Amino acid sequence: MKNTIYKTVLFLGLMLNTVNAQVINWANAGKEKHIFNANIGAEYGVVFGLGYAYKFNHKLFPMTVGAEFSIPSGNTLLDDYKAKAGANVRWIKVHDFQFSTRVQGIFRRFENENAAIANFGLDMAGVVGYYRPKWFGGVEVGFDKAIVTHFKHSEHYKDIYPEVKNGWYEPATGGNFYYGAQGGYSFGNQDIYLKFGNVISQDFKTKPLLPVYVQIGYNYKL
Repeated sequence: MKNTIYKTVLFLGLMLNTVNAQVINWANAGKEKHIFNANIGAEYGVVFGLGYAYKFNHKLFPMTVGAEFSIPSGNTLLDDYKAKAGANVRWIKVHDFQFSTRVQGIFRRFENENAAIANFGLDMAGVVGYYRPKWFGGVEVGFDKAIVTHFKHSEHYKDIYPEVKNGWYEPATGGNFYYGAQGGYSFGNQDIYLKFGNVISQDFKTKPLLPVYVQIGYNYKL
């Protein structure tokens, strides 16, 4: 029973902050080096995010390096949040078809009546898409993994399981696969985009009550 609660709490924590990565139109890269992002989405709840990326205009392998921060809507600010940092690289371009991958380190925090959870993880994804200067569309497949997790149990939980101990739990404690579609419209140095898809746990069995994600985002490039 205790292990079931651990898995449920961690799965909810992952779901609250699974998919909020910035979307890029590689065909509308231009010479701008700074990309500012704002987004709002629905995963297990409503999530708000901000991000910044620095773009390297390499001829063969353009890439961005940046950071993102997101919080779900709630009564107490910063009870739950996620910070991500990493790189996004465009590897292949064949006419208007392009392939890119993203790798980001993650720190996230989630709290409910049973425990406050903090974990370090890794988010990896690949995108294949059709990119034009004014618009783009593609499909994405990714994996969000919690590598090491710290549990601080509530008094409520300790009353039920008095032998429980706070601390770091290893090995890797959970993860979600996600897959979906994305598309957007570019005008000048700005992009607006929509992404949506499905989420399932790494055992390919567990799904949340709402096993989908949706995000609307805006990029401003300088």
